[in-house]
Amino acid sequence: MALKKPQQSLKTWTKQKWRTKSGKPSVQGPKATGEVYAPSATFKTASRAKIAAATKKKREATRAGKQYAKHGLHKGKKR
Repeated sequence: MALKKPQQSLKTWTKQKWRTKSGKPSVQGPKATGEVYAPSATFKTASRAKIAAATKKKREATRAGKQYAKHGLHKGKKR
């Protein structure tokens, strides 16, 4: 049985290795960095400036008590 498009997308999403740029935890524990989480491939293709801007927005949102930050790092990705 073939998977529907949303199911295919979720399957692909879960197979990706999600991490922070430094490899440390983002928001949990004493060594939390507050960095943005993204697939490893994103860190290979995105510029340092774009990653830095996304991390800045993530940290600002975290300080404001928000769980999610609209940082734009994932925008424009077509699968």
